[in-house]
Amino acid sequence: MSQILTEVLEANRKYAAGFGAKKDLALPPARKFAVLTCMDARLDPAKFAGLAEGDAHVIRNAGGRSSDDAIRSLLISHKLLGTQEWFVIHHTNCGMTLFNNDIISDLLDESLESASFDGTKWFNPSKEGGSAEGAYLNFLAFSNLEKSVVDDVRRLRRHPLVPRNIPIYGYVYDVGSGLLAEVPDATKSGRPA
Repeated sequence: MSQILTEVLEANRKYAAGFGAKKDLALPPARKFAVLTCMDARLDPAKFAGLAEGDAHVIRNAGGRSSDDAIRSLLISHKLLGTQEWFVIHHTNCGMTLFNNDIISDLLDESLESASFDGTKWFNPSKEGGSAEGAYLNFLAFSNLEKSVVDDVRRLRRHPLVPRNIPIYGYVYDVGSGLLAEVPDATKSGRPA
């Protein structure tokens, strides 16, 4: 058993020992909102948005992008579980700005092992066992942080399955301060119709 697995299972045992009334939490989120944000380990949506268990849905992916799967989750969140407001939250110093589709496809073509970044470019320490399948994926990288928030809010607002009455807010989380900063053009684009 790996050290990580041992630590996770031990933490889970401690958590479950104090689980108590959490077993009675309702399925729908109590505060009726959802957050779409990045999977970056430096972000803790429960802390930066003041959430307790059962409060809100948090959908996470690389970059906090409005991918098809994120939209699927948000639609279920609203249609079946009653969320009435959505937040799109990207963050400063995001790794998604450090590559593009060509870079990651080339890296994957060369090797499936973890790549390294020297501060200016990515490279594979190993050059064996790659796959060309990366060329068929859109990794949704971006170079302009605020524009990515606006683009994702607009994609949600324009989606034919997203109800027009849901407000969609756009924010950037600052990994240096912990503060959320509104992206006004995103929130403007996400206003209910």
